[in-house]
Amino acid sequence: MHYILFYDYSADYLERRSEFRDEHLAMAWAAQGAGQIVLAGALAEPADGAVLIFDVESPDVIERFAEADPYVRNGLVTGYRIRPWTTVVGDLAGTPIKPG
Repeated sequence: MHYILFYDYSADYLERRSEFRDEHLAMAWAAQGAGQIVLAGALAEPADGAVLIFDVESPDVIERFAEADPYVRNGLVTGYRIRPWTTVVGDLAGTPIKPG
């Protein structure tokens, strides 16, 4: 099942991220290597949040990821939410639906 993890960034995120970025990216790449993260990245213009797309059986995996993330632990992420995402189009769609 696909899920989207939305992060809301603090106003000083850009100024503070360098201190925690390597640990955050290492964690994200490890989750990608484990087949959990499909895509992830920061939103731009404005840089006020991020979107991480997961393909996992349970949102508990994502909750554990977020709680361990140094951006969350150190206040760069002021809030996050996890939403199930019913994917229907594309090679990676969880429930492909074709016309007709």
